[in-house]
Amino acid sequence: MASAGNGRRVLIIVQNLPVPFDRRVWLEATSLTAAGYAVSVICPKAKGYNESFERLEGVDIYRYGLPIDAQGALGFVMEFAWCFLRTFMKSVRIAVAGRGFDVIHACNPPETFWLLGWFWRLFGKRFLFDHHDLSPEMYAAKFQRESGPMYRGLLFLERMTFRTADVVITTNESHKRVAQQRGGLAADDVYIVRSGPDLDRFKVYEPDPSWKRGKAQLLVYLGEMCKQDGVDHLVRALAALRDDFGHDDFHAVFVGGGPEQPLIKAYAAEIGVADLCTFTGRVSDEDLCRILSSADVAVDPDPKNDWSDKSTMNKIMEYMFFGLPIVAYELTEHRVSAEDAAVYAEPNSERALAEAISDLLRAPERRRRMSEYGAKRVREKLVWQHSVPPLLAAYDAIFRRFFAGRAAAPAEGNKQLGVAKDSGR
Repeated sequence: MASAGNGRRVLIIVQNLPVPFDRRVWLEATSLTAAGYAVSVICPKAKGYNESFERLEGVDIYRYGLPIDAQGALGFVMEFAWCFLRTFMKSVRIAVAGRGFDVIHACNPPETFWLLGWFWRLFGKRFLFDHHDLSPEMYAAKFQRESGPMYRGLLFLERMTFRTADVVITTNESHKRVAQQRGGLAADDVYIVRSGPDLDRFKVYEPDPSWKRGKAQLLVYLGEMCKQDGVDHLVRALAALRDDFGHDDFHAVFVGGGPEQPLIKAYAAEIGVADLCTFTGRVSDEDLCRILSSADVAVDPDPKNDWSDKSTMNKIMEYMFFGLPIVAYELTEHRVSAEDAAVYAEPNSERALAEAISDLLRAPERRRRMSEYGAKRVREKLVWQHSVPPLLAAYDAIFRRFFAGRAAAPAEGNKQLGVAKDSGR
């Protein structure tokens, strides 16, 4: 097996998005690299990320192609099997001819890589589970089913992943409770590593009035558009904002792609609000920053369910970075993230969502206070730099427990990243 002396080596596995497009995974990889770790990543290819191998910012990236576009349960099973096989093959290549690895850092969804963890444990490797999402709850939110073989199968895969993990990192307290209650993990084995915006990625620009299409006020939605994201709620809220609350001087920009984006765009035309909307698809970081710098109010229309109520939505922190007052449904983790930077509407009521937007559009002084509060909170509490100490603490725990003779990450790197002496939890 390949060796890097006494240095610490990590293999990160992610299936649902390529890196560096997956911002959380990329921030984890580059933060570990900056702290002295040798990091390799296995991920799928996608448009704009088609190189089978490249080294970026010191991270070795191995990508594989997806021969099918999964549709339905059978399609997803086939996709998971293909991704598992290709990931296994690339992990062997990295172990034999690449940098090697001591720890497999597996991100979900899906929770299929625990089998890889068991295999590589035969060769002295350890397994860290990066708990991004609640797959059973997401399945229930997408398909309105909390029973059946698929739901039970997801619970089984989650349970086996937790059992295999030596350490878990997760995104918030709600997810940590799931790891303890469903996964049976001790509190000390679960580290909260919140997702947060990267100070180096974003820049606030002067507002560009062209995005308003001649209107006085600009609403913005940011995010990939999937079935569970509730973007149709926002489209109906725009109709209510115009027809029921008398607003005729606003425009809305929907930033992001995703499988539901064409359907949402067609739906906006169907209910007569297409003239109020611009759908950008995926945009560059600069265009994203320019749009968010130009908006007056941001909206997160995620409806309340067991998945969304326990999930930290990255868009909330990104809105706050740009000082945008937010309108969202009343969800537990929304309040944890945004606190007073958001107005919280009655869950799952498009009319309540429209009314909250209306009230905010008519209250410039309130928007100013919310803007200042959100921008300050995200910079002082929520940007990615605050998540680096618990990330490194989780790795220190694994290496102390299983690799006593392996050198610690360089103290200079830890100091540079502001690592505290405690666990950061």
